[in-house]
Amino acid sequence: MVPSPPAANKLHVCLLAVLIIISLALMDAYLLEQNPGPRWIGVCVAVLAGDACFLIVLRYVAVWAGSEVQTARRGYAMVLWFFYTFILEIKVYFVYQNYKSQDLGVVAEVVETGVSRFALTLLLSLCMPTIFIMLAAIDHLDYLQPYRKREEIRSRLFWVVLDLLDVVDVQANLWELQREGLPTWVEGLTFFYCYILLLVLPCVSLSEISMQGVNIVPHKMMLYPVLSLATINVITILIRGGNLLIYGDIRVSGIMMGKNVMAIILKSCSLVQYRKQSTSAADPEDKVQKSSLGDPHISKAQSMVLPRVVIQDLTTLPEEEEEDGDA
Repeated sequence: MVPSPPAANKLHVCLLAVLIIISLALMDAYLLEQNPGPRWIGVCVAVLAGDACFLIVLRYVAVWAGSEVQTARRGYAMVLWFFYTFILEIKVYFVYQNYKSQDLGVVAEVVETGVSRFALTLLLSLCMPTIFIMLAAIDHLDYLQPYRKREEIRSRLFWVVLDLLDVVDVQANLWELQREGLPTWVEGLTFFYCYILLLVLPCVSLSEISMQGVNIVPHKMMLYPVLSLATINVITILIRGGNLLIYGDIRVSGIMMGKNVMAIILKSCSLVQYRKQSTSAADPEDKVQKSSLGDPHISKAQSMVLPRVVIQDLTTLPEEEEEDGDA
């Protein structure tokens, strides 16, 4: 059993739990609003039962995550993020399906539904990055006393937050008002692709923080930039470009496309620079090893000469002693 967090971390744990509960409660409000009439009671019972089970698990996982806030470990924080995102995205999926099945025949209903959809996007874009930053808790790490080390990890987390907003923006295009609907298989593939990214990539970033000690090792924090470069910066450009060219979706975010282009350039340059530094750091080590070993022919010659000299000394000394005895 993990001990309870110190008094300094209790406020952090309570604030994190409150934000998680509020975000899930707002998603429950969306579900209840979309199911009026006789279905409201059944949906309410199912939602309350699920929230009760979630609160039981949250009570322990939040305490465990709070016990490691001031250390480099982020194992329970990864579990909490995975569990929270799993529950949140399931509720988002049902909300998205209800929006998809609604009949927008009246103009007033169209305006009201559009505002609620934008509010849903705003809710996700605020709660998910905030909870991730609180789980990372860079300001609570006691071993990061130098300002440079703290800012280096904070700059890496800034890219994670931008990637979260990018994925939420791609996912939000599915339920926000569009001129023409996308095919069903395209919508399902896009939603669950974003779902997997939201589950896995923040956990990868938290695991990189877990591997850091007093000295920050750069090669232990290169997994997330490589994965985000391939799965977010490249793929999301293709998704937005396909929606724009094939389906004529004019609501594609040009700002996020520009962000992805800049991220591809910067991350590619940083990866090339890191590879040059790693190879340049490996060359002096090879030279030192070669200089310490020396020429193999010389070493063999020395190994053959030295035993011969020793044998000559051992054999000549006794002969000199015998000649002196005869004289």
